[in-house]
Amino acid sequence: MKRCMLTVFAVMAVLAASVAYAGPYRISVSQFVEHPALDAVLKGFQDQLREKAVDVQYHIHNAQANMATANQIGHQIMGEKPDLILAIATPAAQACAQALKKAPHMRKTPLLFTAVTDPVGGGLVKDLKHPGANITGVSDMLPVDQHLLMVKTFLPGIKRMGFLYSAGEVNSKILVPLFKAEAAKLKFDIKEATISKSSDVYQAVKSLVGQVDAVFIPTDNTVVSALEAVIKVCTENKLPLFNADVDSVKRGAIAAMGFDYYQHGYQTGEMALHILHGADPATTQVEFQEKLQLHINAQAAEQMGVAIPAELLKRADHVYN
Repeated sequence: MKRCMLTVFAVMAVLAASVAYAGPYRISVSQFVEHPALDAVLKGFQDQLREKAVDVQYHIHNAQANMATANQIGHQIMGEKPDLILAIATPAAQACAQALKKAPHMRKTPLLFTAVTDPVGGGLVKDLKHPGANITGVSDMLPVDQHLLMVKTFLPGIKRMGFLYSAGEVNSKILVPLFKAEAAKLKFDIKEATISKSSDVYQAVKSLVGQVDAVFIPTDNTVVSALEAVIKVCTENKLPLFNADVDSVKRGAIAAMGFDYYQHGYQTGEMALHILHGADPATTQVEFQEKLQLHINAQAAEQMGVAIPAELLKRADHVYN
């Protein structure tokens, strides 16, 4: 009888542990802006947890590319007292990190960032291998050399490339010197065009017409949210447009050598599981997505007057016609 009771208690303990493992967990999400790449990140994250049968209650917020709103969301999340905070894109992560510093009752709440280009340069972590504090996540740092080599392969005679980005996004600003240094190796120059809000995008790209041989957009959330304005100007002026994120290719950019942002979110979801189940964010090293994809939009290339090199066509993971 005693052995039977011990067995029953053991089973109950296992069941209790299983219930604790499954949730329900409260996750507050701060997404900086709504566009396909970041939307894919959130979906990948949610699918990962759903497939693992984790019970989650989400509070999802979107700043619509407004930094003041992102800061307000950060403070609002402190009042929600979630078990974990998910910040999608650098500005959202910075806003949540600042809000955490001002909320002593939330100091032990993990902040998980995703789609962040430079977590160290953005002031989120001290070190990629040993983040410190209670913050870690998944970075989408660009393979600058491969992006520019792709552009050079499309346009062997390129002399100057426009680099369109938001001056308010540190994730884009830190890329400027990297792109300039790498472009110099390939014998062409970079001309910057900056914006402060999405409504500036149309005029900014128009200012590049006649000044550059192509336009490149990094993983800049504000610019990507207004991508259709860029595509319109580039198509009308046969100005080749290249992007850092593959989701922009199906929307009308010629090509991108980048990451699958759904998988990026899925990978972030796996990290969230480890943290919810006890892993310490301070010692959980920042992760990167390793596999690059080449996406090409054949129709966009034709409309912008660019021939697709056979070698790139052969290597492409996706070709949109």
